[in-house]
Amino acid sequence: MALGLSTMFSEAGADDLGGVKNHILAKCITQIVRDDSSSPSKHDRIVGILQRFNTGEINLQSIQPFIAISYGQLADAPGLDDFLVGENAFVIDELKLPDYENIPFDFRSLGEAMDLAILYEEAHGNRQIRDYCSQMVTRLKSLEERREYEFLRHSLPVGGQAGEGQSEFLARILGLTAKGSGLTKTSQVVIVDMNAVSDDVVELFCSVLARMTFRLLRQADPRNRFPVHLLLEEAHRYIASTPSRYALDAAKVFERIAKEGRKYGMFLMVASQRPSELSKTVLSQCSNFVVHRIQNPDDLSQIRQMTPFISEAVLKRLPSLPKQHALVFGTSVNLPTTFRVRDASPRPSSDDTKIVDLWFHEEGRRANIRLAPLVPDPDDVFSDLV
Repeated sequence: MALGLSTMFSEAGADDLGGVKNHILAKCITQIVRDDSSSPSKHDRIVGILQRFNTGEINLQSIQPFIAISYGQLADAPGLDDFLVGENAFVIDELKLPDYENIPFDFRSLGEAMDLAILYEEAHGNRQIRDYCSQMVTRLKSLEERREYEFLRHSLPVGGQAGEGQSEFLARILGLTAKGSGLTKTSQVVIVDMNAVSDDVVELFCSVLARMTFRLLRQADPRNRFPVHLLLEEAHRYIASTPSRYALDAAKVFERIAKEGRKYGMFLMVASQRPSELSKTVLSQCSNFVVHRIQNPDDLSQIRQMTPFISEAVLKRLPSLPKQHALVFGTSVNLPTTFRVRDASPRPSSDDTKIVDLWFHEEGRRANIRLAPLVPDPDDVFSDLV
């Protein structure tokens, strides 16, 4: 409801919904007048709503004479009630609110629209809705304040029209560019770098992006003619075997892609140093495995369960595999075998730290490092010290 209200009262909202807007404002303002808060508090809340949500009939100018504070009380509460919900007023019986239609909105208005939606539910007798939604409201406030969610907090351009819609965004993510009446593939590999982002953002963002892409391929015509291969690096961050406290069902979409993606042309490559922490459903659907050195007993046990046809002698070699060597098995090879990975060119910025050369510094030697300004981490118990 809040999403719908955010767009309904925006410049992009439909002009033919004036009666619906008046009905919503009338019910919400009446609910504020009837609650147990003080008159000055009621006045401030009504003014706050009408500064963001208003119509030609219900706005600050038309309501101010009724809500002005006189001797600590609203100037004319009965008159306001009659103006809003009396006979021939703005309330529409048996009204069904229109659905949200993916119209762009300014993120800053969503919190205010959330309060309006809660008031509207309270006006219809749902007295516990504010308690039920308290955790959601708190999370929304954190999105409005935390730096790592800044990519969500965009403002609409002048005129209320977004510069890029969902289709254009997905096309760009898939390396497609509009050309004439069709699309041209201009990028074979698209990298989404989430290395510097906190785990809760990574989990949520990757889940939403995968869900949108999977839905696009399911609805594509013709089907299964545009293969997409997702390479999920450090997958234990967002395809864990146990739900996280950030997004309980984030891994569900990857499990569905693993089970159904082949018929739509969507595939997964899951890379992780801790296979025992990954979703068992996703791992069970993998056809090929490349396993580098593994020493943790839990991870070795997981590999043993995934590959019952591999001899114990081969598995015993995993803890002693040298760097740049790996064991490969699955449908792409006839027999499980070890191999040496070719040198990367160009080399990625992932080399091990040269401890012997860098650990000891003679006195007065300049440190080869630049420190960025420290930003407090909301999940860090010592963030206040920072």
